Amino acid sequence: MLNKVKENLKRVIIGRDEAIDKIIVSVLSDGHTLIEDVPGTGKTTLAKALSLSFSANFKRIQFTPDLLPTDVTGITVFDRKSNEFKVRFGPVFANIVLADEINRGTPKTQSALLEAMAEYKVTIDGVDYPLKRPFIVIATENPIEYEGTFPLPEAQLDRFIMRFSIGYPEKSKEEEILLKKKEKFPIDSLKPVTNVDELLKMQEDVKKVYVHPLIASYIVDISRATRSHEDLYLGVSPRASLFLMRVAQAWAYFSGRNFVLPDDVKKSVKDVFNHRVILRADAKLRGITVDKVMDEVVKSVKVPVLDDYSSEGNLIDEES
Repeated sequence: MLNKVKENLKRVIIGRDEAIDKIIVSVLSDGHTLIEDVPGTGKTTLAKALSLSFSANFKRIQFTPDLLPTDVTGITVFDRKSNEFKVRFGPVFANIVLADEINRGTPKTQSALLEAMAEYKVTIDGVDYPLKRPFIVIATENPIEYEGTFPLPEAQLDRFIMRFSIGYPEKSKEEEILLKKKEKFPIDSLKPVTNVDELLKMQEDVKKVYVHPLIASYIVDISRATRSHEDLYLGVSPRASLFLMRVAQAWAYFSGRNFVLPDDVKKSVKDVFNHRVILRADAKLRGITVDKVMDEVVKSVKVPVLDDYSSEGNLIDEES
C-alpha cells in the first residue's frame, strides 16, 4: 500500500524520492509537517498529491497578515430563515490542511491553528468542536524572505513532528519535469490508491512497532546531549524525545520491520530536532550550523549493541 502511495507521488514530484519518503513517514507518525524551502520546489503540489493519494478531505489556507483567526477556525452567523445562529466551519475542518506560507500570518492567527494542532479541537464562540481524524497540518514557509513575515514561536514549532526541505532536482530530473508538464500537470490525472480509514489503521500499526528499552534509552541520551551541548542555547524537550521515537517507529514500519533499529533513530534526528534547538550567538558567528551540531550530538552518544547488555538491560562488565 505504501509503495503504491510512493509511486503515485513520484508521478508528480519528480526526482525527490527522499522528500516523498519523509512526507509519508510524517503522515504515518500522525504528526504535522513543516516544509521549509524556496518557492517553486513543489511544496504545495506535494501536499495536494498526498491528499489525493489517500482520498482525504483537503483544504488550503493562504496565510497573509490580514488573515483573521475566524478565517481559519470558522464563525457563528445568524440565519434569518431559521431565526437562529449557525456555525460556519472554517477550512481547518479537513483531514489534510495546507497552511501555505504560515509565517505570513499574525501571531494571533497562528495561535488559532496551534490549538487545532495541539488539541485536535477548535473553539468557536466558546464552544469546542472536535476535529475528525486523521487531522494533519502540512505547513510551508520561505526561508529567505523575511519582509512581512512573523517568525513562528518555539511553542508552535515544537508541534511540528518534522521539518525538512524538498530541494532542487538534478539536471536530468528537471528536464524530465519540463517534458512531462509541457501540456498538462500530472496531478490532474492522479487517482487515489487508498483511503483515510486505511491510513488510520497504519498509524495505529506504527504505534505498535517494538521499541527495545535500550533504543528508548538511546533516544533519551541523544535528547539530553542537546541540552548540554556548548553551541546550543536551547536543547529539545521531552516531547521531542517522544516524537523522535514515533518517527523512528514510522521509518521501521515504512522499511517493512516491526522493530526499531538505531539507524532508524539516526535517520530521524535532524528532521525532528533541527527546528527545536537554538544556536548560541557566538556559534552562529563561528559559522556553526544546526546540522553540524546534530551530527556531533549523534556521534557523542554510544549506539546500543544488544550483545553488550544483559537480559535485564544492564551493561555487562568486561571482566565478567
